[in-house]
Amino acid sequence: MPFTFSVYSSLLLPFFVQGVVVSAVLLLRRRQHGTPADGWLALLLLLSTARLAQWMLGFAGWYDSHDAYSTFMFYFPFSNWLAVGPALYFYFRSLTNQEFRFRRRDGWHFAPALLYLACRLGIWLYDIGWQYGVLGQPLPGHFGTKGVLATGLDGSFLGYLSEALGYALTVAYALLTLRDYRAYRRYLNDNFSDTERLRFGWLRNVLLAIPAGLLVTLAFELFNSAVSELDYYQVWYDYFFTGLLIYYLSIAGLLANHHLTAPLHFQPAVPEPAPVPPLPVAPPPAAEAEPVLPEPQPQPFAELQATVVTVPTAVAAPVSAVDDPELPRWTERLRRHMQDQQPYLAPELTLGELAAQLRTNTSWLSRVINAGCGQNFNDFVNEYRVREAEQKLRDPRFVHYTLLAVALESGFNSKSTFNRVFKKLMGETPSEAAQRLKSQPGASRIIS
Repeated sequence: MPFTFSVYSSLLLPFFVQGVVVSAVLLLRRRQHGTPADGWLALLLLLSTARLAQWMLGFAGWYDSHDAYSTFMFYFPFSNWLAVGPALYFYFRSLTNQEFRFRRRDGWHFAPALLYLACRLGIWLYDIGWQYGVLGQPLPGHFGTKGVLATGLDGSFLGYLSEALGYALTVAYALLTLRDYRAYRRYLNDNFSDTERLRFGWLRNVLLAIPAGLLVTLAFELFNSAVSELDYYQVWYDYFFTGLLIYYLSIAGLLANHHLTAPLHFQPAVPEPAPVPPLPVAPPPAAEAEPVLPEPQPQPFAELQATVVTVPTAVAAPVSAVDDPELPRWTERLRRHMQDQQPYLAPELTLGELAAQLRTNTSWLSRVINAGCGQNFNDFVNEYRVREAEQKLRDPRFVHYTLLAVALESGFNSKSTFNRVFKKLMGETPSEAAQRLKSQPGASRIIS
């Protein structure tokens, strides 16, 4: 296989090799672990790698070889923007919902891309298969390497239409996926107490990187059409940017643990039914006579109210809590359970686990937390963890503890999450709180 090594072809070659190798690794990982997200990311990588291959092989001499290699360059569908948007969307769906499976009815998303491939195949069959192979007619274009239909398609309205439609669909799917990503972050806050490893910050960067690559391509296209016609060497920089995109997608794909996620069941398009309070269970006779006492508030947390960002409690419940007589009772029951059983000490506590402990459903418990406590699940649980950490910072028994140890003992899963949540609720970092408490008379000393 001829390949002329030049500055331009050699600089694109490593990106091409990386895209092919990493795609193969992702497909193998998808087969071993059953993670559809690996397969969709591999498709995104292959689409970008195929686009880059056109300019890499062109600068390697394939267009100018005037043989079968040149014919290949004219008929292979290197660029298919029509498939990029749907692939990006289903990558997000499979990553955020472990039960998601691509169904036959989802295939319409790829109908334009498949139609484009069918047209390219039809052009090849007519030019090469029928005109050249069966009828024995010579190919009229590019030194006998390009057929009639392929030559006529260059610069035609249909060619521009397919490109414009591909750009538009990529933008539309990117915006749809970014919208669902914001809804996914809300879903995490409503269902998980530890969201750090589930936020997929790199996923947001991928969702932005692919439209950025499209914008670079559009900029070159607009400049070429409206300002000045670009030569092959100038357009090469557009494909070099595609190589950088391949590099980033490869790193993100290899580092992403698609098979080590919590049970995610994000469904952005399916509305949830209105929460219904569970049927009341008759308490035993001894429990009926017990008075309902308000939840005791930890004294150390109250002492810091002047420096703490105030979080709404059941005392200042929203108006919706007043409308439903069940909400105050369940809010009190929830707070008593949190105080007595301390479920927040489990680092990966979820809404479903807490609902099971209270023998209720997640929809109702979510409403109790949102309306009765004025918080989402994540903030509600982390408030108790911050209270626990603040108490340990004051307790002389934990004088030898590091801040990381305090975080782990309080239910946090990492020091970074501990610092972020503590700063959000207390208005200062844990190390600042430890320094301030250390300066107080008789206070303990926590190692930073």
